Amino acid sequence: MSTDQASSAGAKVEVLTLDVSGDLSELARVRAWARAELRDVTEEDLTDTILVLDELVSNAVRHGNPPRQVRLLRLPGRLRIEVDDSGKAPATPRPPSDTGGRGLALIDACATLWGQEHREDGKTVWAELTRS
Repeated sequence: MSTDQASSAGAKVEVLTLDVSGDLSELARVRAWARAELRDVTEEDLTDTILVLDELVSNAVRHGNPPRQVRLLRLPGRLRIEVDDSGKAPATPRPPSDTGGRGLALIDACATLWGQEHREDGKTVWAELTRS
């Protein structure tokens, strides 16, 4: 777990990082970490943030490959969640079923914007949420 400071177009950006294993039990640790780091966020914003974070991380654990890392980027008026894994397959919505398929639709409903970036060594799936 680490915290870095960066600047984006003159604005100060706080970057919080957490490495994640491939076990679904990690989701509870990731949620607790986010709640502790985002104590100043309104309850409504925190609820949406935790939902999006949980979906992105669970997708990386279920469908991605190690290593996995989560980043929270605190930007003026918004929060960006990034989840890295070394899998090459793109994150794509699938029809809802008893085994899943609702995660990206939930992210789309809660986030102002989401997407993915592909690299030689994997991908980053990200979502941005407006903060009150």
